Amino acid sequence: MLVKTYGSAVFGIDAEIITIEVNVSQGIKFFLVGLPDNAVKESQQRVESALKSNGYRWPGLKIVVNMAPADVRKEGSAYDLPIAIGILAASNQLDTNRLGEFLIMGELSLDGSIQPIKGVLPIAIEARKKGFKGFLLPKENAREAAVVNNLDIYGVEHINEVISFLNGNPFPEPTIVDTRNEFFANLNDYQVDFADVKGQENVKRALEIAAAGGHNLIMIGPPGAGKTMLAKRLASIIPPLTLQEALETTKIHSVAGLLDKHTSLISHRPFRSPHHTISDIALVGGGTFPQPGEISLAHNGVLFLDELPEFKRTVLEVLRQPLEDRHITISRSKYTIDYPASFMMVASMNPCPCGYYNHPEKDCVCSPGVVQKYLNKVSGPLLDRIDIHIEVVPVPFSKLSEDIPSEDSEKVRNRVSQARRVQEERFKDVDKVYCNAQMSSSLLHKYCKLSQESSALLKNAMEKLGLSARAYDRILRVSRTIADMEEMPDILPAHVAEAIQYRSLDRENWAGN
Repeated sequence: MLVKTYGSAVFGIDAEIITIEVNVSQGIKFFLVGLPDNAVKESQQRVESALKSNGYRWPGLKIVVNMAPADVRKEGSAYDLPIAIGILAASNQLDTNRLGEFLIMGELSLDGSIQPIKGVLPIAIEARKKGFKGFLLPKENAREAAVVNNLDIYGVEHINEVISFLNGNPFPEPTIVDTRNEFFANLNDYQVDFADVKGQENVKRALEIAAAGGHNLIMIGPPGAGKTMLAKRLASIIPPLTLQEALETTKIHSVAGLLDKHTSLISHRPFRSPHHTISDIALVGGGTFPQPGEISLAHNGVLFLDELPEFKRTVLEVLRQPLEDRHITISRSKYTIDYPASFMMVASMNPCPCGYYNHPEKDCVCSPGVVQKYLNKVSGPLLDRIDIHIEVVPVPFSKLSEDIPSEDSEKVRNRVSQARRVQEERFKDVDKVYCNAQMSSSLLHKYCKLSQESSALLKNAMEKLGLSARAYDRILRVSRTIADMEEMPDILPAHVAEAIQYRSLDRENWAGN
């Protein structure tokens, strides 16, 4: 007897429906075809043990399982449950009337319990698109899938529950999540706040400008100056996620298997901080079984690279294209996958190996030329994609011990949101441009026109401070953001002057050469 059950495979952050055809006929042996990987091939032992331990018969006949389309590689253990259900139905141990209405996914334990799987959200979206009535999946993944409306989500813990339900017995109510209420309830609930930071007003200002314009930023300063503490609080002042951004971000984390059973929709902007020993594949994504990398997990959020010169040069170089294109394409001989990667990059570094170059109190002990050699670990093309360079100095004891409250993240976030609204209005007719950091050269010429006084100031600064040519466009972008924060239609000399000071690493002789 031939029956069909339905599962799904995930490619990138999208899913494709897989038809699992099971035929039980005269003969012997078990055949699993349709380009399965080793984890899928091993399903025979898990399925057979799960069925026998729950009193069901393993057919002593020829069993052929075909996973169509047969030219698409199937990976992972999530096909155990639909294969088991297909075998039961093909051997007349299960009613087949409702099989075509439901998508079924789950990994089986030997006792028949069902383990959680990855990529549930894109699978649920595809199931609704293809017109399925419901989705039977592990209970731990139910809230994640319930974000998708117009699809009945049934979380199950054991294969007996699935068999009982498909045989027509009543099942508890499907899992329902009020997506909007849950999303907006947790929208501004951050664990860290700008109010925790004492002093560092100039760095806070730079971070506020970076958040307002979506600019990449690098902080240079000695150990213990507060670079990491400040970076961790940047996500709390960026405007909250929209519902569409939250859905896209959740899809990526779902594919990576990073959502817990209590999470339905990510409501906070991601903050990713990989260690400097990370490989280039772990950063951008890919691998034998393609997975999103750190830059995609930071999509719509912040990627923090602490101790930037300690990262391998090859790792930093692969960042250059995603910073410009805001997506990453993983190309292999048999497939091509696109992952979104629109993130703000924040980096920190010591000014030299000992950490005390330009320190107001401690002396640098590095030998001549070592400082420049240390800075040269970060390539010019990468620095070219960082709009704001800010020097961080240690906070004096008098500031640390004072009781005057610092401005909290909510107040800063409100100002940043207002500046973002100005930019949204400006770029409403421009495709894929949402903030000043994304402006092309043509948009710079259109929206960043300088008065004669502002132009003279910028020219003088470039000549006297030895600013590189690549700093010009970055200064214009940052100037435009500062003007937007003050809701000024024109860029004033004061805006240009402030933007100029955020180009520390472009100055000639900065490292003593």
